Amino acid sequence: MIEIEVKARCRPDILDTVRALGAVHLATESHHDIYFSSPQRDFRKTDEALRIRIKEGGARLTYKGPKLDAATKSREEVTVKLDDPVAMEKILASLGFIHAADVKKHRDKYALGDVILALDEVEGLGTFLEVEAVGNEDWEAKREEVLRIAARLGIDDSIRQSYLEMLEESSQSDHNDPI
Repeated sequence: MIEIEVKARCRPDILDTVRALGAVHLATESHHDIYFSSPQRDFRKTDEALRIRIKEGGARLTYKGPKLDAATKSREEVTVKLDDPVAMEKILASLGFIHAADVKKHRDKYALGDVILALDEVEGLGTFLEVEAVGNEDWEAKREEVLRIAARLGIDDSIRQSYLEMLEESSQSDHNDPI
């Protein structure tokens, strides 16, 4: 599956805009994402990610491949449901994967047709809006739909970094600040 995503910092009125488009509230979720680095290659250089996501609906292990275009965060995504995320974390550690970081967020999900609008409050980063869809061989058409909806929401400056990359960048700049 290909996940197509556009992300931007939220304006104060974004929820009004989301509702005005006719989006329907689906769920409120809390996510705890546990990211891993590979003993085989540097995911920062290869633009990949491996994470366990724990939320109310259960846990999932997800691999994300490199981004496929320059305008969105479209990328291959492979996800499996986990019965025991703690055991999965132990398996990954036994194989040499290293716990790289945690990302925690509160998410309000809305549906606009088959496109998901996710309002995320990310610990340490602030509030963001993600416009997401999934596709396979039709991913480029879905990409155009996501970009159209993003434009209707007033998103003209999307962020291609993941929350993990943004937190790492923030942490590095905190360590470089003069005392």
